[in-house]
Amino acid sequence: MFQAFIGPIADLAGSFMQGQINKQKAKATLAQTKAEAEAEIMRTAATHDSKWEIIMAQGTQNSWKDELVTIVILIPTILVFIPGMEDIVKNGFARLNELPEWYTYLLFLTVSAALGIRGLDKFKNVRK
Repeated sequence: MFQAFIGPIADLAGSFMQGQINKQKAKATLAQTKAEAEAEIMRTAATHDSKWEIIMAQGTQNSWKDELVTIVILIPTILVFIPGMEDIVKNGFARLNELPEWYTYLLFLTVSAALGIRGLDKFKNVRK
């Protein structure tokens, strides 16, 4: 009689244990799938970044924008070494400080775009 009770209880316990094992396997499979998906997203992002950099490099091979922006930015530096031009440069920078904030941001974005925003991101990371 005792055997009659133990058989079904053992089957029930075995089923319960198998259910727990299956749950753990499902959780492990889900975690592995999630990790693989995140790794694929990171690989895709890295691929897109490198492709974007190649496209930008090819696009700027025949471009004069970065040279023009560099020359314009260096003009005040050169002018301060010319006698009589120091006050003009100081006055120019004082006037630039009076510009509206939105225009300053627009100027910053324009120069960043001409020189490459990707390079700006790398510069920001170096400064931190």
